[in-house]
Amino acid sequence: QVQLVESGGGLVQPGGSLRLSCAASGFTFSAHAMSWYRQAPGKERELVAAIAIPSGRTNYADSVKGRFTISRDNTKNTVYLQMNTLKPDDTAVYYCNAYRFVDGRISDYWGQGTQVTVSS
Repeated sequence: QVQLVESGGGLVQPGGSLRLSCAASGFTFSAHAMSWYRQAPGKERELVAAIAIPSGRTNYADSVKGRFTISRDNTKNTVYLQMNTLKPDDTAVYYCNAYRFVDGRISDYWGQGTQVTVSS
């Protein structure tokens, strides 16, 4: 059974930091690109950060560049999102995504999300 379980969300003051984790199971983690998305109330889900395979190349939304860092540990089947200098606009539910497209077959898995609230 495929599972992506996010953790690490919570309430933080502006300027603070959080580290999100996403533990994966039930599929070949190292063979999937991993991403973090977020969805704020009344807004569409947006891509925050992604890390490709096998290069490990990362890309970020302009709004988080220089503040957020995505990383992965294939030995632990876990992807992380280090979030620094948080702003109220970063408030959202953050979702972990695993994606693979090979030979016309798509694997696209989502976690249940973790709430991040940035407020004083």
